[in-house]
Amino acid sequence: MLAEIHEQILKKTKQGNKDNISRTEFYEQFYKRHPEIKWPLLAGIVSRNAGWNMTDLKSKWFQTLLTNRYRDLLFQTYERANWTIFADAYPQLLWYEWVKSESYPNYDLLNCLGVSKFMQKEWKYYFENRDGERLCTALIINEQHMIEETVMKNPLYRKKVFSSLLYILEEHAHMSYVIFPTVKGEVYGLYVRNFKSVKARIWLGKQLQQLLFHPFIHEDIYKFTIQTVPTGSRDDYEQFMNWSTGNTSPILRDVYPVVSHHWSERKDWSETVLQPSRYLKPIQTSIPVERTSWLHRKWVELFLIQKIKKVVSNSQ
Repeated sequence: MLAEIHEQILKKTKQGNKDNISRTEFYEQFYKRHPEIKWPLLAGIVSRNAGWNMTDLKSKWFQTLLTNRYRDLLFQTYERANWTIFADAYPQLLWYEWVKSESYPNYDLLNCLGVSKFMQKEWKYYFENRDGERLCTALIINEQHMIEETVMKNPLYRKKVFSSLLYILEEHAHMSYVIFPTVKGEVYGLYVRNFKSVKARIWLGKQLQQLLFHPFIHEDIYKFTIQTVPTGSRDDYEQFMNWSTGNTSPILRDVYPVVSHHWSERKDWSETVLQPSRYLKPIQTSIPVERTSWLHRKWVELFLIQKIKKVVSNSQ
């Protein structure tokens, strides 16, 4: 019985982990079925952002700004990080769905699926206390430590991407951000700071969790996910706005092939990280701030930068 369920979970996970679009759809469909588990909705919208960042690399502006080699490396970084998170987290979600139908949590299956000891404890805590906020935070902590080992510490990405001058300048200029659009044409979100730090990424995840589920804006953001089929193009949300960047924004499956991945070596991060539960501490509550005008200014800045670079390149 358990072997059969294990096989079904891995098969369904592989199906959903095909590319950025399938991950987004599987996350958001799971939340529709089980809204008490909050993390999949957060993961779905963050996955949408990953898709927009991926297709940006194929846009006319970024083809001017970045070399082909660097754009390929950035795509590989986004793709590998998001594949890793889905490969680890989605089996946990399917396990929960199975447990919900059985009315009994079999934790042996979690262990067979390679779930970290940290998350095994947190799932037990959830079934005993039904604390959805804490479970969402725990999944954020878990997945950020997962990509710490497989992506952030990877010598290629660490040297060629996260230590590059271009990446440092982009982070300093607040050009990297996660946005939550609405069907009203409003945008909420946060810019990414110190992405190389696992502590900073967890803090950002907790901020995004709080923002997404804030009662002032949650319904409007959720409506966007329901009404908007993900394509990877920024047209997904620009269609609701009264302005456009003027940049091209292709559909993801028109410009990227399916990428094959595998685990070279999978370790339980929680066996080497001291007191990971310290990250569970709640953050201070804040009022959502609309970022639509801020986002507009960032795209204007980007437009000017690529124009200047084009002029300089043509004059040489």
